[in-house]
Amino acid sequence: MKTYARPKFVREESWRYKRVKQSWRSPRGKTSRVRRSKKGWPPVVKIGYARPSSIRGLHPSGMREVMVHRPQDLEQIDPKVQAGRIAHTVGENKRLLINDEAERRGIRILNPGPKKEEPAITPPTEEAKTETGAESKTEPEHGKVESKPEPKKKGKKGTK
Repeated sequence: MKTYARPKFVREESWRYKRVKQSWRSPRGKTSRVRRSKKGWPPVVKIGYARPSSIRGLHPSGMREVMVHRPQDLEQIDPKVQAGRIAHTVGENKRLLINDEAERRGIRILNPGPKKEEPAITPPTEEAKTETGAESKTEPEHGKVESKPEPKKKGKKGTK
């Protein structure tokens, strides 16, 4: 079903005063031009601007959202018309289980979370140590780079 862009409903006089925020408030004044729907003034929120009931509450992808708290909740989701949204209270381990289960069942997860990246520096393995021979004293342990911090210079900035 085709939908049309709704106007941006702004609070009366919000463009005039910094202290009046843009969030919509219904105008109540006796002589309010917005309440009387005068030409040239912002529109008032009315039921005619509502979306059709058949698409109301849908995700922009066109699927209904279903809250998921554990992997067993995915059994009730129909992958053709529903998509899962993992609750914000779910931890990292359970989130990974839910993502794996959803991928296996072909269910779309709307907020899968960040993908795991490999660490930049990996500790050397035992095989690498034996190939190079004895471990040298100058090489730091576990692949970490050690550096001493420079002492702070006292004095004014910009002077020599």
